[in-house]
Amino acid sequence: MAKNDFLDRYGLVALVTGASSGIGKSFAELLARKGLDLVLVARRGQRLKELATQLEREHKVTVRVYQADLADPTAAQQILDATASLDIGLVISNAGFGLKGEFASGDPKTMADMTMVNCTAPMLLTHGFVPRLRKRGKGGIVLTSSVEGLIGCPYSTAYSASKAFVKSLGEGLWGELTPEGIDVLTLCPGATDTEAPRLQGIDPSTLSNVMSPDDVAKLTIENLRNGPTYIPSAHYKATFDHLLAMPRRDALSAMAKSMKK
Repeated sequence: MAKNDFLDRYGLVALVTGASSGIGKSFAELLARKGLDLVLVARRGQRLKELATQLEREHKVTVRVYQADLADPTAAQQILDATASLDIGLVISNAGFGLKGEFASGDPKTMADMTMVNCTAPMLLTHGFVPRLRKRGKGGIVLTSSVEGLIGCPYSTAYSASKAFVKSLGEGLWGELTPEGIDVLTLCPGATDTEAPRLQGIDPSTLSNVMSPDDVAKLTIENLRNGPTYIPSAHYKATFDHLLAMPRRDALSAMAKSMKK
């Protein structure tokens, strides 16, 4: 899509959650290059301010930052209130985090926070922005799920369930909003070179077919009108297509054995 056409459909302001690092930061940089003003949301305020300064200097756009912890049940409404006067045409709900290991050993508070960040916040944000996008008569929504949301993943059970929620949310919204000129895409990345694997106790060197967050963001924006779901990695698409074609019991047993190793 040509730059002017992109601005006409999704501009002039985009909101990105989880923007301080990883895929969210890559979305912010890409959209700034396209000329959109930005509202960037994340927990780490200093990182957001540094990114905003950089993007304003390099791309001559206006960048607003909003420090928020989406595990706070009131955060989504606070963001909606803070952006009420802005003509936001593109909402990228990207914030999220994961939890690996045996389900029974997971910390209940961490699981509850993860459900709030990964599920409740995207649901409340999209619920608040849909009327605004309908009033515009055009726009877009990107929801970051995961390939682990395509099937229940043993030893990633709670995270997988949270991302399945996001996938279903995005697919339902695609069915409702696409006829009204609002594009909805649920992004399902595989292994990506971000802070997330390390925070989950995974050595990135043990992962194969790792994509850069810049490539994930670029391909997602290029496929924004090709919903309802998008898997940017050919390797992970083939892997999960194979798993989903298997009898579910066989697929889950194979995944559990693989994760134990």
